[in-house]
Amino acid sequence: MKFLRYFKAKDWIFILVMTGCIFLQVYLELQIPGYMSEMTSVINSGSGDSTINSILIIGAKMLGFTLLSSLIAILVGYISAIVSAKVARRMREDVYNAVQTFSLNEINKFSIPSLITRSTNDITQIQTSLNMCLRMVRAPIMAIWALAIITSKSWQWSVATAVAVGVMMLMVVILVSVAIPKFKKIQALTDDLNSVTRENLTGLRVVRANNAEDYQKNKFEKANTNVTKTHLFVSKIMALMGPVMTLMATGLSLAIYWIGAYIINGAQPSEKIALFGDMVVFMSYAMMLLMSFMAFTIVFIMLPRAIVSYKRIKEVLNTQPSIKDGSGNFTTTQRGTIEFKDVSFKYDNATEYVLKNISFKAECGQTVAFIGSTGSGKSTLINLIPRFYDATSGQVLIDSVDVKEYKKQDLIDKIGYISQKAVLFSGSIKSNITFGSNKQYDEQKVKEALNIAQAQDFVQSKKEGVDALIAQGGKNISGGQKQRLSIARALYKDPEILIFDDSFSALDYATDKLLRDALKDKVANKTNVIVAQRISTIKNADKIIVLNDGEIVGEGTHKELMQTCKVYQEIAYSQLSKEELDK
Repeated sequence: MKFLRYFKAKDWIFILVMTGCIFLQVYLELQIPGYMSEMTSVINSGSGDSTINSILIIGAKMLGFTLLSSLIAILVGYISAIVSAKVARRMREDVYNAVQTFSLNEINKFSIPSLITRSTNDITQIQTSLNMCLRMVRAPIMAIWALAIITSKSWQWSVATAVAVGVMMLMVVILVSVAIPKFKKIQALTDDLNSVTRENLTGLRVVRANNAEDYQKNKFEKANTNVTKTHLFVSKIMALMGPVMTLMATGLSLAIYWIGAYIINGAQPSEKIALFGDMVVFMSYAMMLLMSFMAFTIVFIMLPRAIVSYKRIKEVLNTQPSIKDGSGNFTTTQRGTIEFKDVSFKYDNATEYVLKNISFKAECGQTVAFIGSTGSGKSTLINLIPRFYDATSGQVLIDSVDVKEYKKQDLIDKIGYISQKAVLFSGSIKSNITFGSNKQYDEQKVKEALNIAQAQDFVQSKKEGVDALIAQGGKNISGGQKQRLSIARALYKDPEILIFDDSFSALDYATDKLLRDALKDKVANKTNVIVAQRISTIKNADKIIVLNDGEIVGEGTHKELMQTCKVYQEIAYSQLSKEELDK
């Protein structure tokens, strides 16, 4: 029933028109055997020019009905294709919109390759099956109509036809019941295949740099073989249907002729021609009935896989995002303050906490930096500010309001986030800088953002300037250039808070210093939150917070931490000399 909501009023009108066309098509096809019987009677009853004319007229009618039936079949195919494509489009939009509301928890639950498969392969399966099912509306109409006609001809022929149809349906049920579990497995294996393929293409440089082509090839072969074996098993099972259908059709033909010969042989001479005509007509109707059930088998082959795909789609659509909009019913006079109150966090289904009892406050205009060893929880901590995750316990406050109270769009509008891995989209430099901004394009603001991010020089060096094309993922520019454009994008947004998640790592030391100086001079009214590995990047921060195993082990300025925090000292001395640290 939920699936039917994807059909709009216009689709139902199309389906009604298509059903009417199918009734007309079936009617036309069912007239042809009658004309064959009439032609047999004409041939038997006379000779000469009048007989030939009658045969030609009957033949012309049969030809006309056949051509009209073919045209209707084309129209039915066209309508079913339109309806199924529109339903698939709406379903794809729903899946996309649902995924857009997911937090990182839900994304990790499904995995990116699986979500891609569900949005493409699964929906294609549903579209193809729906198209076929709409066209196969003809099958039950033809079967019922033909059945109503043949039951009046001879009970012996009717019994033979019923036996053939019964055996066919039993075979279909057995084969489909064996195949259905495999269809579910195929979709899961397709997820795995997509995952391996995506991983290989994304990390192609690393694969080649390490001569790991054979390793990746074996990995792909394993995933590909698993999919192929399951496909072959299902194909072999379904391939049995063809011979079974042929056997039933051939057997039914022989049965009808054998029974017909028996009936005709025992009839009066005057009745034999009429019975022969009935036998020919019955054979045609019986074959139509059998072909209708054979058409059903196509649906039975495709429908189970479509059902599995739809269940996978429903899993996505029925998943409620763990991070929901707040009411937004509050007022605050503060701007750019961040406060963590006894915050702890652990991932779903995890037993250990990544962050434990984190408390600190960042005032408007301050630069607060986080440093610590790999895995100490730095990136996780700042991901709680824009609500990529929600704290397991404690409170994260922006402008003295719990982030859970904000509407998500309002919260994100306050924050400029520069991720650890710079992400650019296919388009121009301009479109990447203004990406996601609801404000009217401001050329002066673009230049200012590029200047602060130290990206103006390399942008001006391009012939097209800000209109220069960026490849998907920024593959046609360097890592440092990608990071600077990502920073410019956040600055153009003009947020209250700037979050830098190790966003200076690809910059040389000179550019790093120039960028930090520009941030300090030109965006002094914004709160800067920096995650960094370099001491030189955070040395002049107003507050440095040192993390170790998810806990705060030091907090203060660079000078204070050099005297009080052993972990900070170890990091500092591993990077810089004592003279450099004292500057």
